[in-house]
Amino acid sequence: MKSKRRSINNLISRPFQKQPKIGKAPGSVIYLGKRRGEKFRVSLMHYNEAEITEEPLEKVEAFVLSPTSRGVNWFNIKGLSNTEEVETLGKSFGLSALTLEDIVNTDQRPKMDHLDDHLFVVVKMIYPGDVNQFHIEHVAIVLLRDTVLLFQEVEEDVFEGVRERIRSSYGRIRNRKADYLLFALLDAIVDQYFIVMELMGNKIEQLEEKVYEKPNADLIHEIQALKKEVLELRKHIRPVKELVNQLIHIENSLIAEDTRPFLRDILDHCNEIQDNIDLYREMSVSLMEIYMSNMSNKMNEVMKVLTIMASIFIPLTFIAGIYGMNFQYMPELHERYAYPMVLGVMALMVIVMLIYFKRKDWL
Repeated sequence: MKSKRRSINNLISRPFQKQPKIGKAPGSVIYLGKRRGEKFRVSLMHYNEAEITEEPLEKVEAFVLSPTSRGVNWFNIKGLSNTEEVETLGKSFGLSALTLEDIVNTDQRPKMDHLDDHLFVVVKMIYPGDVNQFHIEHVAIVLLRDTVLLFQEVEEDVFEGVRERIRSSYGRIRNRKADYLLFALLDAIVDQYFIVMELMGNKIEQLEEKVYEKPNADLIHEIQALKKEVLELRKHIRPVKELVNQLIHIENSLIAEDTRPFLRDILDHCNEIQDNIDLYREMSVSLMEIYMSNMSNKMNEVMKVLTIMASIFIPLTFIAGIYGMNFQYMPELHERYAYPMVLGVMALMVIVMLIYFKRKDWL
């Protein structure tokens, strides 16, 4: 009863993560993440098939380019905890209050919103950290006619390969429009999921070896942590498949027909990743079952040894108990060789019982 009370008290005392939004009007731009204090940075990469420019931007007024600029504008905005700057920037591009709310809402599940003049995408960027842990970062992408707005929480990301392709004019990205840049960003995020899946598979294999070779009481905590980690990854990765599928079938001029085959390639990757994450979920559950089975078998082995030892000593105790009774008329007590004879009988009984147990395959 006390343990139940403690768990309930912990739930009550734990702060509710969305508490700052309770009672607020829809469209309130409130950051809910844990990565506060990050400096607000905006960088612009403008490119077309002939040229490319990269520059940091200092003022919000400089965010909106002249309509005469030809090419694709990639605005990379970092530091979502600075909600005032995010809100000012979003309004410069005509983003609605509800879109701005979801941009800084780090609890928002991956999704795609289809609006009149832009598409809004929310995904989770996952990359490995220290001590086999994974970092999960909220990423929001807005696709406009010739512009992509990429909102991140922190400086680190998985898009350096995309930047290098643009700088070196490798592949077709410099000859395509903003929708292809959206594909490239999503593709980089999904490709990173494969690395995460590989690391997760290695962790499961290592735990599986421990479960079979060295099961101990501390191992159950590692298995429980693994189950929670798999479920957390599953929660953030599975909705991406639905998101990409919506992008493929959406009727919007912002997504060109020749970009849809590339999105289908991401969908294939999502299917493969979903199969892996479902498999890892089942494996994490089976690890607990294997652990409990091994611990039960280990306990059975101990009980078998103790039972055999008890079975051997029970008849010996019986014989010793008989001759420990102080009766006056016990014929064997007056025999010269009675003591070694009794010991011999006891030793013979032990040998016979061991042979019997061995034939029964109990040893």
